[in-house]
Amino acid sequence: MSGGLRVWQDMEKERETLQAWKERVGQELDRVMAFWMEHSHDQEHGGFFTCLGRDGRVYDDLKYVWLQGRQVWMYCHLYRKFERFRRPELLESAKAGGEFLLRSARVAPPGKKCAFVLTRDGRPVKVQRTIFSECFYTMAMNELWRVTGEAHYQIEAVEMMDQIVHWVREDPSGLGRPQLPGAPASEPMAVPMMLLNLVEQLGESDEELAGKYAELGDWCAQRILQHVQRDGQAVLENVSEDGEELPGCLGRHQNPGHALEAGWFLLRHAIQKGDPELRAYVVDKFLLLPFRSGWDPDHGGLFYFQDADGLCPTQLEWAMKLWWPHSEAMIAFLMGYSDSGDPALLHLFYQVAEYTFRQFRDPEYGEWFGYLNREGRVVLTIKGGPFKGCFHVPRCLAMCEEMLGALLSRLPPVPAPSAGSLPAAPAHRGAE
Repeated sequence: MSGGLRVWQDMEKERETLQAWKERVGQELDRVMAFWMEHSHDQEHGGFFTCLGRDGRVYDDLKYVWLQGRQVWMYCHLYRKFERFRRPELLESAKAGGEFLLRSARVAPPGKKCAFVLTRDGRPVKVQRTIFSECFYTMAMNELWRVTGEAHYQIEAVEMMDQIVHWVREDPSGLGRPQLPGAPASEPMAVPMMLLNLVEQLGESDEELAGKYAELGDWCAQRILQHVQRDGQAVLENVSEDGEELPGCLGRHQNPGHALEAGWFLLRHAIQKGDPELRAYVVDKFLLLPFRSGWDPDHGGLFYFQDADGLCPTQLEWAMKLWWPHSEAMIAFLMGYSDSGDPALLHLFYQVAEYTFRQFRDPEYGEWFGYLNREGRVVLTIKGGPFKGCFHVPRCLAMCEEMLGALLSRLPPVPAPSAGSLPAAPAHRGAE
């Protein structure tokens, strides 16, 4: 076979594989969204049921503010980005969810602290002493403003964002978390991660807010980078406030999926800043390093938790395979390949995606199972619960569909091989 023919065949194979995956994730996105649109809408009170069994039946009507905000964001994002999701019923459901949040999320208005759990009709049940309900509230309001143009949503988003920043960088007392003398002053990676994601969300196509939060974005990136410890050989979930490793189980705790999610947040930030050194560092430390340590060599899939010293983690679910780390890994590796062109990253995307579609996808009822044991068998048949809702799976599928489409559009036209490079046709033999 000539070199020219081999190149042509390789280019054709690459195009066909990318196209097949684009079609596969697009079809799966349609199936996943059909599940949530059919089963999760609360027509009486607004908002969404997220405690859904395998077939979509509601098994609990409590509403989790994280998931309410995420689903509003997801509906609006799809409505804005994908022509086929520009449907009135999607927008109306998002607005009903947003109004439910405006009416009920905050525990004691005009205070900004949001509940973690609400009753079906919006009465507070439980509060977390963290920023995450407020973060997803902010995402929802900003995305609602983008699709409706209604200013009150954006006012809510910016005011809540500024409150979150105040809690994180100036005075956390409003979160209600007591400062106990024996508790180490630690920083979980989730805090600067979420803030960096909000900087991206609010700054998209908005020069004023992008400028307002530019310094905050750089601060978040630096705080995340402090979680690379042990001479660059480990990403730790918790570090001290001055960026040092903490003692004990807390300090050794690792979450490979979270590191991968932080990786694509950082990679997006580095691309926007035009920083090639940061881009390369992020791929090495937040994509490849967590994957090498976190991928189960015996059964495939990402471990949920690990101990940096190889000791047995204390979390009972440490060896389980969960839906969201695999969703984040798919995004991270495809984004890394889209930026760098490194075929090793594309190979890792295919590896994770094949495992994920094979193990988590439910071909009978739609959506994905969330919780597998180490061997990859379904442990919980629920499709939604207190932490799994309409977010990680459709966000992954939507982002991958967009990135695969962009990759295909960048491929040069494949010229037909010249006649001289084609194998000779066998000589025709007449009847003997």
